[in-house]
Amino acid sequence: MTDQGRLVVVVGPSGVGKGTVIQRALELDPALWLSISATAREPRPDEVNGVDYHFVSRSAFVDMVNADEFLEWATYAGNPYGTPRQAVEDRLHAGQSVILEIDLAGARHVKAALPEALLVFLAPPSFEVLEARLRDRATEDEDAILRRLQIAKVELAAESECDYVVINEDVSTAAAELVELAHSS
Repeated sequence: MTDQGRLVVVVGPSGVGKGTVIQRALELDPALWLSISATAREPRPDEVNGVDYHFVSRSAFVDMVNADEFLEWATYAGNPYGTPRQAVEDRLHAGQSVILEIDLAGARHVKAALPEALLVFLAPPSFEVLEARLRDRATEDEDAILRRLQIAKVELAAESECDYVVINEDVSTAAAELVELAHSS
């Protein structure tokens, strides 16, 4: 797409701290740009259109899929989510590095479409630490935690598909590694 901007796709299991590490990376390097996904689900009360997601109608989302306006898209929990292609391409062509936070399936689609994309797997120091982080969040019941841990085992097994692995033992260190990868060539 461009020699200047780099597309960095961050994947990893639920609870590993992707959002936290990415936020810290953006604080360390405000020149990085985080792509905002589009979705056809209803916004939650605290979500802001254009900040948390681009909220669109289901018919508009289908139109965007049919017009090939997404780098990748998928349905999760009955709602479609996608990465708008044009915004990402515009930033990359302007020389800005772009970060995507998406699931493993989406990362595979992006890598197939854009082989130059850098896939970064954010890993926990251990499975036990990941489980403790999920439990410490206290946001889900036991069944949901067990489902997330089962999915995490599958995601951790796919770590070798990524170009780099960053272990999130310390948020600041992991964020600094992510910034460095975004500027490497």
